[in-house]
Formats: sequence, C-alpha cells, structure tokens
Amino acid sequence: MSRSWQALRALRLRLLGPAKELVGTDQFGNKYYRVPKHQTRAGQTIPERRFVEAVNQQAYQYETGDFPTEWEAWIRKKRNDPPTIEEILRNENYREEMKQKIRDVSEKDKLLQAKEYKEGLVAEPLHTHVKGHASAPYYGKKEPSQDPTSTANTFQPGSWMPPGSSSSHKK
Repeated sequence: MSRSWQALRALRLRLLGPAKELVGTDQFGNKYYRVPKHQTRAGQTIPERRFVEAVNQQAYQYETGDFPTEWEAWIRKKRNDPPTIEEILRNENYREEMKQKIRDVSEKDKLLQAKEYKEGLVAEPLHTHVKGHASAPYYGKKEPSQDPTSTANTFQPGSWMPPGSSSSHKK
C-alpha cells in the first residue's frame, strides 16, 4: 500500500473511527458486526461495540427467536468469541430434544394421575363455584340467604340498638 493511501486511511481512522468488521451471519440472514476499541481525536477511548443488521429492518417486525441466543449473548458481551453455526445447530437440537422429553414426561404424568384417580389412590380436585364475594355473609354457602328487609321508611335516628344490648348499660 502506498504512503498516500496509508495517510488517508490513518486520517479516516482518526476522524471517523475504525470501520465495522463483519463477524458472522446466522441461519436467518442477520449480519453481526463489531467496531474495535479505539481512541477519538480528543484522546477519548471508545470501547468495542457490537451490533446486528437484522433482516427485518422495522422494529415492529421482530419476533421472539429472530436472533439465536448464542449471538445475542455475544452482542451483550456475555461471551467473548462469536458462535459458530455448528454450535448454534447443536444447541438448537438440544433444545428440541428437551422440549420433546418435557412433552413425554408431561404425558406420562397425566396418564399416571388418571390411573391414580380411577383407582381411588388420589382424590380428584374439586371444582367449586362460589357465589358472591368474600365479604358477603353467605360466602361459601351454596345459596345466598334471603334478602334483608329494608327499614328505610320506618327508621328513626337514635332508635337502633345493637343486638344483645340492654338498657342496663346506660348510666
């Protein structure tokens, strides 16, 4: 490389910073880049930056699973080295195997529960329907009590006494 190109490259590096480096792509077509650690013209140190150019450019088009977890860990600097496609595929197969094992164990558990219910070894859970609210006097009872009668037309202020009270408590 000639001296003039080296000078232009050095000037560009000082003014704009280093160029982004393509680190890899995933199976969905997303491209992962890094900008290495560098110093600005003012001498400020800029740490390494990692980012992705997604296939879906609009944020509303993102869905869970658009980025492999291995690449996400690399972007968030949870791992130093970028993942390989073999590692991603191996981990994806492992996750699928685990999901299948979970489905199998869940199905076996349902069958075992049904057998235990049928044999009477375990009581089936009751599905109760409670009417009313917990603060209601009939909470938990099958039917609410009769509606109270209103005393709105016959009530006299100061005439009501709590049940069980007598005039002997007066001074």
